[in-house]
Amino acid sequence: MSFGNELIAFAKKTGGKLEDVAREVVINVGRSVVEKSPVRTGRFRANWQHGFGSPANGTLDDLDPSGGASLVRIQSSTEGNPAAGIHFISNNLPYAQRLEDGYSSQAPSGIVGLTAIEFRDIVNISVQKAKG
Repeated sequence: MSFGNELIAFAKKTGGKLEDVAREVVINVGRSVVEKSPVRTGRFRANWQHGFGSPANGTLDDLDPSGGASLVRIQSSTEGNPAAGIHFISNNLPYAQRLEDGYSSQAPSGIVGLTAIEFRDIVNISVQKAKG
């Protein structure tokens, strides 16, 4: 099956709600990395950022131990951008890679890698939600 045919099949599967599914996937990927993030002060969770077309630059001085503010910020950012395109969820803190490599006992298996493993499930759940 060609990529074009795969997109047509995917659009049929979503019931024509491709925009909704794409945004939902981005939001749920963001939720996954935020929730998997270890918490000492909440700064790491606060620094998950959404970028469209390119990764977000810089870091935030915020603390967000629950991750709630980060999720709201990611969701708000997706609403201001088209669903079609490249979306980035990134964390620019200098110790982000160490945490991904298992430095924290709270996240010994990493964060992003685990979310990547769950990506297909995230997409399927988003499709089911869009179908109602």
